[in-house]
Amino acid sequence: MKTHKSCKIFHTKNLNYLEVPLSSSKSESNRALIINAFCKPTARINNLSDARDTRTMQRLLTSKEEVLDVMDAGTTMRFLIAYHALSERNIILTGTKRMQQRPVKILVDALATLGAEIAYLGDPGYPPIRLKPFPGQKTSELEIRGDVSSQYISALLMISPVLQNGLKLHLTGKIMSRPYIEMTLALMKHFGICYAWQNNIITVDPQPYKPATYTIESDWSGASYWFAMVALAEKAEIKLLNLRENSLQGDKRIVEIMDPLGVHARFDKDGVTLTKKEHQKALHFDFSDCPDLAQTVAVTCAAKQIDCTMTGLESLRIKETDRIAALQNELAKTGAEFTEISPGQWQVIPALSARKFENLTIATYEDHRMAMAFAPLATTGNVVIEDPEVVEKSYPGFWDHMVMAGFGLGIDS
Repeated sequence: MKTHKSCKIFHTKNLNYLEVPLSSSKSESNRALIINAFCKPTARINNLSDARDTRTMQRLLTSKEEVLDVMDAGTTMRFLIAYHALSERNIILTGTKRMQQRPVKILVDALATLGAEIAYLGDPGYPPIRLKPFPGQKTSELEIRGDVSSQYISALLMISPVLQNGLKLHLTGKIMSRPYIEMTLALMKHFGICYAWQNNIITVDPQPYKPATYTIESDWSGASYWFAMVALAEKAEIKLLNLRENSLQGDKRIVEIMDPLGVHARFDKDGVTLTKKEHQKALHFDFSDCPDLAQTVAVTCAAKQIDCTMTGLESLRIKETDRIAALQNELAKTGAEFTEISPGQWQVIPALSARKFENLTIATYEDHRMAMAFAPLATTGNVVIEDPEVVEKSYPGFWDHMVMAGFGLGIDS
């Protein structure tokens, strides 16, 4: 694939009515693919995501090779570690340089306690790792912190029904990203699994997954960037297709968050229509359940001159990049500050006056969400996004959809 150094988005202040066919949810897609791989026979999964992470998951689930390269797909890495920990093969899981800096120790320790044989091939606690054939289950009870990546918990839950003795999973402390755990359990239930969640203990008895056709919803994380565009444009009306009011996705919370930021959302059977409304001047949000929305909201608040405090950002340090540092660097270019005012509490301090940008250049740090969170600033002036291909990770059609919305794009190769 040809890569481009940058993408210039030309200022467009009004967004005429548009229906956006969002990418499907990679969170749902990747969970459904792992669960379906346990089904005998497999079922039909409709509307799978076209995100690179999901394409990578599909390819590696059927690969017969010993070395599996997940590239930069964190969910794919963590889910495949658990999936292959129970296999009868020797497997090496590796990824990009950044992936080799993203921790997996808590998951690996949990799987080793279950009985898996896993060895680190580089720095302890990080990929690449080698998995040997599963020798058998040693225990049916595990304890894992709830304030770490929910992907660890989801990975363990999805393999729990096929363990000989099932699994009783004790979640300790504060539970972060709870909706993602609930999504995993809801999908397991769709494929025939019964479970119990009482207090902080999730119990899954040994039982077979049952094939069941499933249709993936559009991606609420991807929808968040369109909420931001509507919030920042002078006039706008956007319809986002195939989104459900009763969604399994935690990032549906963008509806609640963006309402005081000036976006009204109206659902119908085809999706949700966004229009503008009055916004508030000062806000507080807890992103413990939806950390992937934090960048988008921070940029929107800075551009709309809204003072905003944020909590629940602990996991942002270990994402595709250190998203806290990246936000600080790039928001500073707009005249805004992003600062920790007390332990765990961050504040967006907008520039003293609203600014119109001529060629605001945003670095993306190999992070798809940095590119898409800052792209809506093109409603206030010309914006240059470096390394625009990063959106392939979750929303490959993003730039095409911006063109549909009326934005001019200039590509620098």
